[in-house]
Amino acid sequence: MHSLIDPHTHTLASVHAYSTIREMAMAAKSKGLEVLGITDHGPGLTKMPSEDFFRNFKVIDRNYFGIRLLMGVEANISGKNGELDVTAGALDEMDIVVASLHWQCFRSGSPEYNTKAVVEALKNPRVTILGHPDDGKYPIDYETVVQAAKANHVLIEINNASLTTDSFRLNGMENSRRILSLCKKHRVSVIMSSDAHFEGEVGNQTLSLNLIQETAFPGELVVNDSIEKFECFLAKNRCNSSKRAD
Repeated sequence: MHSLIDPHTHTLASVHAYSTIREMAMAAKSKGLEVLGITDHGPGLTKMPSEDFFRNFKVIDRNYFGIRLLMGVEANISGKNGELDVTAGALDEMDIVVASLHWQCFRSGSPEYNTKAVVEALKNPRVTILGHPDDGKYPIDYETVVQAAKANHVLIEINNASLTTDSFRLNGMENSRRILSLCKKHRVSVIMSSDAHFEGEVGNQTLSLNLIQETAFPGELVVNDSIEKFECFLAKNRCNSSKRAD
């Protein structure tokens, strides 16, 4: 499988990342990507940009070095009712929205509490991708979350950074296996991402792809190789393929 899309990356704006938009786009071009998502962290994390940063994306050329840029946000799930740290008005201006759990914005509770927060966030029509749900520091009922992703036409991320040996996330490999098993069972689409915080990691989905192949996960449920499939999720369209499987 040749991935055309890396939907979840970070630039200098995320403070703990180290490359510019230009450097990330050039890296994407060199890796043979066609679509690059720039999804810097939402304002709920310490020292992150305010909403004004995200609301000014209109100044950015979406065709950059021949790469289609999707300017968006990795919004933080911040409450048990699925609240996000970016207002609805700002989210409406995003090309792509990743919703994730981070300790600075969400205090982990019982599996039931955490699951409710994630499921409610997935009901937000602006959310495109559920980011790194593999982190065992936030125990959730994966079956319930996978079914909610299917019901709300949200992609589940297989995050390459979670699978590295030095990942700060807990049991990322084991939990990703469980997620893929349930997505296979319920015919739910996934998307691989690098979660790159440096240009050298753009497009690096090697560990994610290895796991997908190792688990014999259906290729038709991985959207990285199809711009058309990805567009269905960006637009929240219930196209024929989503009615059949996703």
